[in-house]
Amino acid sequence: MKTTKSFLNEEVRQRHTAQRELLLDMIREADGHMDATELYERARETQPRLSLSTVYRSLSLFKKLGLVDEHRFNDARHYYETKSRSRHQHPVCLGCGEVYEFHYPSAGRLRTKVSKDSGFEVVDTEVRLVGYCPKCQRRSAAS
Repeated sequence: MKTTKSFLNEEVRQRHTAQRELLLDMIREADGHMDATELYERARETQPRLSLSTVYRSLSLFKKLGLVDEHRFNDARHYYETKSRSRHQHPVCLGCGEVYEFHYPSAGRLRTKVSKDSGFEVVDTEVRLVGYCPKCQRRSAAS
């Protein structure tokens, strides 16, 4: 696997910076999905001079390079994760906002069928489920 430094330098004429490398490494090592503010707060623990605008510019660059995926699970926040080789979908808890991942192979078959039957060129498929996670269900039952 290529290092962040070599990948950024080979793919686009952008200056390699320790901040970009840190941000991409943090996204890769994250347990789940991160929004820009969470990424910013975590990164500032290591790079105190990092600005929020640098985080947004870096996320834009990473998307352009195909290194990360951006998801909009609600109107308020955008979440980022490392580009995955395997397709997966996202159940989102309405109580706490937690985002989960699940694999739904039928989504790929649906994309193929729609393309074949209608001639519509489907470029991406996203199945999103909303509901309540077990923790929020327990909390609701207890109150």
